[in-house]
Amino acid sequence: MVTNKTYTERAEAHPSPVAQKLFKLMDSKKTNLCASVDVKTTKEFLDLIDQLGPFICLVKTHIDIIDDFSYEGTIVPLLELAKKHQFMIFEDRKFADIGNTVKSQYSGGAYKIAQWSDITNAHSITGNGIVQGLKEAAKETTSEPRGLLMLAELSSKGSLAYGEYTEKTVDIAKTDKEFVIGFIAQRDMGGVEEGFDWIIMTPGVGLDDKGDGLGQQYRTVNEVVSTGTDIIIVGRGLFGKGRDPSTEGQRYRAAGWNAYLKKTGQL
Repeated sequence: MVTNKTYTERAEAHPSPVAQKLFKLMDSKKTNLCASVDVKTTKEFLDLIDQLGPFICLVKTHIDIIDDFSYEGTIVPLLELAKKHQFMIFEDRKFADIGNTVKSQYSGGAYKIAQWSDITNAHSITGNGIVQGLKEAAKETTSEPRGLLMLAELSSKGSLAYGEYTEKTVDIAKTDKEFVIGFIAQRDMGGVEEGFDWIIMTPGVGLDDKGDGLGQQYRTVNEVVSTGTDIIIVGRGLFGKGRDPSTEGQRYRAAGWNAYLKKTGQL
């Protein structure tokens, strides 16, 4: 069942500090837009985020594709931008290993994701040990609250994440009400009757393009929000093909917010 509650109402009742912070931020900035910034140099990465910062609630990173990555040169200024523009950070790591391995991947290595990323995500293919491993890593790494999204559905053509796989993913998410805050999915994942308020984040959202040559399929903002999406994830629509990030950031923020107001009866 798609919830019609406002972000503020959901923040007040949510068990996760990360979800509470995110909902309040979305309401105060009047945005449900997440910018997916997949570029290869630190300069372009930071420049784009600085331009898009005023319009987003969340930035989604693939930190391992940055060729000149360093913690001091990439992450420290990213955290400064997050503070300057008031957005949160989601590292789209898609963990997919046993609990002990993901614990090390999340907390250590070159990227030290648990130190700086408010939210990360994981596949459910290895079972619920992945949730416990990531949660332990977060608690041992930082005093800041962290949240996990499970990958229930994907936007790419031919994806195997559907049916029983999606159902089992939801079951795994239910094993931890505080750490698991929601899903990467194309629609509402239920759970309201059982006391779960999942945040649904949806990639593959576009106002102009229908897809690319590598299997990505785009849906409209109104379409995804009306079926349960809380946060729209947009990448190339914001800065690809010579687009101006500031112009497109304003455009997508307005589209996403208006769709939210319509769904919650405020428009």
